[in-house]
Amino acid sequence: MTTARPTSTIDFDRLLKLRLLVARFGEMDGAKWWNTKGQLGRLGGAALRRGFPRTHRFAQARSVFAVAAHRCAEVFEPPGSVTLWRLPEAIEEEFDARWEHWLDNASDWTEFFEKLESLSGTDLTALLRSFELVSDRDIEAYGRLRRSAEGRAVPLPGPFSAIDDDVALLALGFARGEPGALAVPYARRAEA
Repeated sequence: MTTARPTSTIDFDRLLKLRLLVARFGEMDGAKWWNTKGQLGRLGGAALRRGFPRTHRFAQARSVFAVAAHRCAEVFEPPGSVTLWRLPEAIEEEFDARWEHWLDNASDWTEFFEKLESLSGTDLTALLRSFELVSDRDIEAYGRLRRSAEGRAVPLPGPFSAIDDDVALLALGFARGEPGALAVPYARRAEA
């Protein structure tokens, strides 16, 4: 008898939106955390639209996600932990499997990407709220997050339990950083 592989309780559309918003916020024309400038903005869209007319926005996203993940790993990557950009392998596999669906339905994402292109503001928590990506409960939990003593990390209080609340906190934790001073939110992996 084979056992079914447990499925994640994460809303992958929401995860994509959280990653997109944090990625856009952290660009050089925003919080200056990673070395992309407006890649998820209008300029990035114009640069890639010609080569990828239907899927350019997702190409933009992949590019900035890779840069953000790399930069976060440079700043802080403790063993046995997860970040918004490096979730457990099974979750990342499900996320990648969903990518084709998003590409096939790229027009469903037009409004979100257009809103993202014109992102303005310096308060990440307010932006996440305005995009309706975090709840009052998420904001309350965020209020208890603190930067580590060296200022490079924001530890979540408990182990990562692969639920939407944890993912929201991994995104909100970036708000503990400052312009030009990235602080990487992370959670310890739950023991197997």
